[in-house]
Amino acid sequence: MKLPEKLQKKLEDRDGSNSLRTLSIDKKRIDLYSNDYLGFATERNIFDKAHKLLDTKGIYKNGATGSRLLSGNYDLYVEVEKELAKFHNAEAALLFNSGYDANVGFFSSVPQRGDIILYDELIHASIRDGIKMSTATSYKFKHNDWSDLQKKLQFVKFDKAGKNEFLEIYIVTESVFSMDGDVPDLQNLVAICKDYNCNLVIDEAHATGVYGEQGEGLLQELGLEDMIFARIHTFGKAMGCHGAVIFGNEELKKYLINFARSFIYTTGLPPHSLATILVAYQELQITSQIKKLKENITFFNQKLESINLKTKFIQSNSAIHCCIIPSNENVKKVAFHIQKKGFDIKPILSPTVAKGKERLRFCLHSYNSKEEISEVLELLTTFV
Repeated sequence: MKLPEKLQKKLEDRDGSNSLRTLSIDKKRIDLYSNDYLGFATERNIFDKAHKLLDTKGIYKNGATGSRLLSGNYDLYVEVEKELAKFHNAEAALLFNSGYDANVGFFSSVPQRGDIILYDELIHASIRDGIKMSTATSYKFKHNDWSDLQKKLQFVKFDKAGKNEFLEIYIVTESVFSMDGDVPDLQNLVAICKDYNCNLVIDEAHATGVYGEQGEGLLQELGLEDMIFARIHTFGKAMGCHGAVIFGNEELKKYLINFARSFIYTTGLPPHSLATILVAYQELQITSQIKKLKENITFFNQKLESINLKTKFIQSNSAIHCCIIPSNENVKKVAFHIQKKGFDIKPILSPTVAKGKERLRFCLHSYNSKEEISEVLELLTTFV
């Protein structure tokens, strides 16, 4: 059947703005774009240990068979959630099928009608989608701008608090932003939340496996985990597998089990996914890859300084580094030339980022060599 005209027009408009997305196959270039920061996604040892774990436990099922509230819950779920809660110093953990499911489930069910959500303007799409599904009122604040956040809080307290004695305020941000790679001042944010009696929610997707002595994330590196209402960690980045977890107290876990629709109405993760999560976390505690990744991040920033590229990049000490190259056409051209030289790097186009903020997004890994980093940055100097 023919695509409806309205949909066809949207495709044509996207194509006309040079931002039409297509699916591509890995061309076996040098990886500077994937989220596999520690190389766990292709680590044979993790793959083999996950299979061995299932064999040892006598688990020979390909699927969960149903939602966790029906037939899809089993002992391995309990074991993994217990181990993750211990590792991340949390009272309780609840696994979700993906980071998207976790964020949609949380924000669509926890903030209630009459509550307020204040979110960073650059927050991830999964959180935005969850907020759209919520009955709470939401306002955005300027990126990592605590002065603007406090103005919003003062407005909310003045305008709303007297009308609703049960008002709850939720503030949400990321510990590492997925498109900029920058990090907010979390100590200051925690203090603000304490002053205004707010519930702080932090997405640690791109900090998991990167920050902390054993990859616990930025909140634990800073010793702030006890001050956070809910933490979301995902496994599709540095952990190299699939799924996500929300950490909070036991009452929050009980609430999500009963009201988070993305948890209730979906088939649970298969046993192999859970085994891989558990083994990946065991590997995280002994691996040397975290140290190698941090060394590469330091080297990348030193190289930017030495070849005068620092001003072209958004400042970052994470695994994500972005060179701003305005216009979809320009950034795609630069990416194409770099790809021809054997480096897999992807342009980030508007409307994924704001118009004029198009960029090349470099994702560093523990397995990238310093020679590769030097070569790709030297190559970039010929285009920017």
